[in-house]
Amino acid sequence: MSAISAEEWTAILLSLRVASIATLVATPLGIAVAWLLARHNFWGKAALDALIYLPLVLPPVVTGYLLLLTFGRKGLVGGWLADHLGIVFAFRWTGAALACGVMSFPLLVRPIRLSIEAVDSKLEQAASTLGAAPWRVFLTVTLPLALPGIVAGMVLGFAKAIGEFGATITFVSNIPGETQTISAAIYSLTQTPNGDVAALRLVMVSIAIAMIALIASEVLARRATQRLHGY
Repeated sequence: MSAISAEEWTAILLSLRVASIATLVATPLGIAVAWLLARHNFWGKAALDALIYLPLVLPPVVTGYLLLLTFGRKGLVGGWLADHLGIVFAFRWTGAALACGVMSFPLLVRPIRLSIEAVDSKLEQAASTLGAAPWRVFLTVTLPLALPGIVAGMVLGFAKAIGEFGATITFVSNIPGETQTISAAIYSLTQTPNGDVAALRLVMVSIAIAMIALIASEVLARRATQRLHGY
């Protein structure tokens, strides 16, 4: 196994960039959606729940194609964003981040929702009784107690975003230096003569990143739990 090439480093760094942006942008929305599903009953809740987890059961290519129809230069949303705000997703690294965010969103929401559901609602009611506004109850009671689940959701979402392939390559193609993530680079190398060694290097890097993310999730969640319980 020779040293990692410049092209491979580009794919690795792009994957880390895309996964980080996708996770950071998706987390506030994921917390809001998880809180909504955990604490409220409303008409259409089952449909919203199904919509959130739909990317897990749909073929990734279908999700990527729907993103292309919606956020492409001629899409319903993408056309308006490009013409009025100059924001372009299709065939850009930002589109890769969007695709990764959509595909990882269910894995991010699930642990957060379970963590919020585990928070004793009587604590929230007690804070409200003492005069705390709903937003203050959420920030000072619910959010800190749900922190282990938030950390776990963020790391799982990040790990999923690192390995995303189908939706990304359908939406933004496989452009070296722009949208070619680790997964796309491995796919290209497996189609290239004598590319097996380079593909194996990237496979090992992917495994290492995934392992680090999962171990970090466990350690951070454990520390958050210990801090909450004071030991």
